[in-house]
Amino acid sequence: MIEAVLFVCNMNSVRSPMAAALLKARPGRRITVDSAGVYEGALDPFVEAVLGEIGLAITGHEPKSLDAIRTEDFDLIVALTQDAALELARRTPPARVEFWDIENPSGASGGRNAILGAYREVRDELTRRIAARFKEQS
Repeated sequence: MIEAVLFVCNMNSVRSPMAAALLKARPGRRITVDSAGVYEGALDPFVEAVLGEIGLAITGHEPKSLDAIRTEDFDLIVALTQDAALELARRTPPARVEFWDIENPSGASGGRNAILGAYREVRDELTRRIAARFKEQS
């Protein structure tokens, strides 16, 4: 049974905090959830917007790097980018790491609606993956 999960992306500003918020919001048995980046970034405001659309908030999220995390405290670490997977391979036994290749929406172009659409796609993909991976946690 998984007791603690860490999501890791490049800067802890889009994918990993979004994934952490989505897993924390799942009903059922509580598990410890956190997020980090290979590097420390700044929270992307589009993340707050698309999570707000489904009633979630990540107010108070402070991006942090892997250097600020004790990876050994987590049963499962999910790398959401290739860079995160490579960095985790240097730090963590591979049996505890999964790689989910999640698109980076921050490179989306066009107007606000097009950009929000890219973030919604990432949110929805993470929601599907989390539901499939953590169904036994409900």
